[in-house]
Amino acid sequence: MERARPLPSRRRLLRGAVLAAVPYTLLPATRAGAQAQAVDYPLAEWQPASIANYTASNRPTSYPLDRVIVHVTQETYLDALDIFRNPAKQVSAHYVVRSADGHVAQCVREHDVAWHAGNWDYNTRSIGIEHEGWVDRPASFTNALYEASARLTAAVCTAYGIPKDRAHIIGHHEVPGSDHTDPGPNWDWTRYIRLVNFA
Repeated sequence: MERARPLPSRRRLLRGAVLAAVPYTLLPATRAGAQAQAVDYPLAEWQPASIANYTASNRPTSYPLDRVIVHVTQETYLDALDIFRNPAKQVSAHYVVRSADGHVAQCVREHDVAWHAGNWDYNTRSIGIEHEGWVDRPASFTNALYEASARLTAAVCTAYGIPKDRAHIIGHHEVPGSDHTDPGPNWDWTRYIRLVNFA
């Protein structure tokens, strides 16, 4: 004999009504035209870079992965994504982390070579992570940004056996031949590496 289903609780009904009332534009979603694709990092949203802005590859088979390179956008989060979508820009990174809430977008698959370091050898062997902010505005390096980025970097390091230390997690300014200064003197490396190791 089949049992009667229990009626939903008042709380459950109210919660459903609230979600139904939330405008569609406030819910997280991919941009119109951005095809959903499996991401390498489960907490990331797929926001693809133009195929003209990276090199298709089969890493770590084609190139070993032994670095994570920390960048600062010098742009807003949305402007950085737009730059990576523009085929004329010839630049990309694997990930972009938003300042306000630590939201992560993946723009290039980890097995592909993003053009982020300005040095082909370093591009082939690294994952590039952009952080929304400006090198001279330390307030853009929020707790949410540090914590989300550290979890992402820890996951990348674990996936590829990259040591979670300053020799293998470097700033863009440390790439040979780079003329960039990011992440700059306001980036708290001690805090960041500690967060990566405890993520």
